[in-house]
Amino acid sequence: MLELWQAHLTFALLLFLLIPGFGLLSGGRSLVLLGCLLIGFVPLAGLSLAAYVRSFTDDLAITTLLALLFASLVRIGLLARLKAPQGLQLLLLFGLLALFLYPATLGLTASDPYRLGYSPRSLLVVLALVALALLLARNWLGVWMLGLATLAFSLGLKSSGNYWDYLIDPLLALYCWGALIWHAVIRLGLRQRKTQLPMRL
Repeated sequence: MLELWQAHLTFALLLFLLIPGFGLLSGGRSLVLLGCLLIGFVPLAGLSLAAYVRSFTDDLAITTLLALLFASLVRIGLLARLKAPQGLQLLLLFGLLALFLYPATLGLTASDPYRLGYSPRSLLVVLALVALALLLARNWLGVWMLGLATLAFSLGLKSSGNYWDYLIDPLLALYCWGALIWHAVIRLGLRQRKTQLPMRL
């Protein structure tokens, strides 16, 4: 039952973030989010829309779910956006985790980091240090993402018994690397524009 609620919440948040805002105020946006949640219960081929989408995407990581929830609350107006350095910190963190995990799972390296997720003592120590660094940097979203993912893993809230499945998924990995590449392109374009500007006397 919990998995189905996670599927419905994921469906609602994704749909809410994908559709236009239509210039609505905070209250109107909240109603749109509620409507997205209700749409997830519409039946299709014997399954609700949310469960149907889940059959293709599987459950997202807890960190992805929290990121979607944060972005939705920002769009509604209940939370402020992350500062640019904090957002970049999270993109780098989960981008590096994806770079460490996914090439190996695709057979591109000899190591198998996914196996670490079944008895993740060393992984927990490393991420505890990362969470401490994020705490010192006042990156509260990053601390919550790592902390709640770890708590969900300890409680076994997902069907998977692997810690990695609570930390990262392909959607989060693709988003982080797409955003990092876009950020690098923008920075490179700004540098080139500065070098091409004529010197003022």
